[in-house]
Amino acid sequence: MSNIAIWNGSSTFTTGSTPFGFYDSDSIFQTEADQVAKWCAQRLGYPLTNVELQSGSFYTAFEESITTYSNEIYQYKVRENYISMEGNNTGSNFNDQVLTPTLGAVIRLSQTYGTEVGAGGKVTYYTGSLKLREGVQNYDLTSWAAASASLSPGDSIEVKRVFFEAPPAIVRFFDPYSGTGTGIQSMLETFGFGQMSPGINFLLMPIFFDVMKIQAIEFNDQIRKSAFSFELVNNQLRLFPIPTRIHLGLNDSLNFHYIKVSERDSITNPNNPGNQITNVSNVPYINPIYSRINSIGKTWIRQYALALSKEMLAYVRGKYGTIPVPGAEVTLNQSDLLIDARSEKEALLLQLRGMLDDVSRKAQLERQSLEAEYAQKMLNNAPLVIYIF
Repeated sequence: MSNIAIWNGSSTFTTGSTPFGFYDSDSIFQTEADQVAKWCAQRLGYPLTNVELQSGSFYTAFEESITTYSNEIYQYKVRENYISMEGNNTGSNFNDQVLTPTLGAVIRLSQTYGTEVGAGGKVTYYTGSLKLREGVQNYDLTSWAAASASLSPGDSIEVKRVFFEAPPAIVRFFDPYSGTGTGIQSMLETFGFGQMSPGINFLLMPIFFDVMKIQAIEFNDQIRKSAFSFELVNNQLRLFPIPTRIHLGLNDSLNFHYIKVSERDSITNPNNPGNQITNVSNVPYINPIYSRINSIGKTWIRQYALALSKEMLAYVRGKYGTIPVPGAEVTLNQSDLLIDARSEKEALLLQLRGMLDDVSRKAQLERQSLEAEYAQKMLNNAPLVIYIF
């Protein structure tokens, strides 16, 4: 471990000189690696004092600075756009993509509400049917599900709609003008009700006349008769009126829509094809191409590399608190270097994060709104031209 060479004032970068080699193939990185090493060494006091680091130390700091810079930017982009990213394909590379906000996540959320009212969503609506029996009013749909719904163990159904209703009023429409002997003239043929309305009058009545008659039939069934209705409590179905031979003659099967509770409560999409963004760890951002980073970013990277180099030098010098010299001892500045390095790193990260917050979508919209407001105030102070004709 003795006589290890330290920085001698120059270096020659070659591929493989960095720990991870993320940017080694970039020609601009290869050129600037030696420049950054020389700059950091001179900022640390070389050649007036020795710098107990090697070229590889500076290359490591340079590589880490670029990665830290890109990670901060990509974390900001993920925070800014994750609601639109989730569900996209992980095979895409977002580095050089303009990300456009979408309503995908909002629509997926709204679909869960649509499921409850039968207006869409990811939950399948199944159709069930059971036989009505004369004189039987109560039916256990849970027992029916156990026998007919192909449920997995522990699953159950939730009934969403029951089709138990009287025949439509239009099929019981009676036109009091029929039988006048003037010949058949269907008043509602044009409206598609020709087979339902046996009108034979020469007078074409307005459509609301027929609508009111249909409504009267429905009110008559509801008030004067036992209207077709049902009560559903905990999958126990009770029908009104009690099915009779007359009702069964019309239709002896009762249909209903239901969902499987396990599908409604599942938070995963059964149609998920895989390879989708599911969390921040698989958002497809990769290490940047160094040559495409602008001068603002490169300046930040060099300053952060200097702070890292200063921190490494502090650790090296901290191993030896003092160095004996003829007649005295030299105390090394490990503590000062370490304090300065940590404060500079923190300040640079705060500066970068503040800049990213300033260019966020929210901040830009607020700035444009203020600009428009101030521009309007300035225009209000401009004199208006009076035209004389």
